[in-house]
Amino acid sequence: MELILRQDVQNLGFKDDIVTVKNGFGRNFLIPTGQAHLATSSAKKVLAENLKQRAHKEAKVVADAKALAEALKAIEIKIFAKAGGEKLFGSITNIDIAESLAKGGQQIERKFITSGIVKRTGKYTASVRLHRDVIVELDYEIVAEK
Repeated sequence: MELILRQDVQNLGFKDDIVTVKNGFGRNFLIPTGQAHLATSSAKKVLAENLKQRAHKEAKVVADAKALAEALKAIEIKIFAKAGGEKLFGSITNIDIAESLAKGGQQIERKFITSGIVKRTGKYTASVRLHRDVIVELDYEIVAEK
C-alpha cells in the first residue's frame, strides 16, 4: 500500500514522503491517526506541485540548519556523573546530552539526538538530526564527579 506521510514518522520516513507499507499498518494505524493518507494519482500530482513551490523555502531552512550544525560543533560537551572507577552509577542518555547542549546555549529536542545508553566514562559520539539532510556528529565526554 502506498501512502503519503503527513508528518515525520520515526523509522518510516519524513513529511511528504511516499512510502510503501503493509496494508494493516496503513489502514489500522497510519491513516486513522492522521499520520498519512492514500497516495492516489491525483494526490501524487498535488504533492509534486506543493514540493516544487516549497523548494525555495526549503533552501533557507537547510542553510539555517547548517549554520546551527557549525554552532553545535563549537560547543564542548562534558557530562559529569557519579562513578565508581570507570563504571557509572546509572547511565547517560540523550536527555543528558540535550541538557548539556542547553547549558551551552543551544536548545535541541531530545528526540532528535541519537546516542544510545552509555554506562562508562570516556569519549563518545552522538548524532543530532537538525533536518532531513543535515545530521551532525557531536563528540562528548563523560567525566567522573569528584
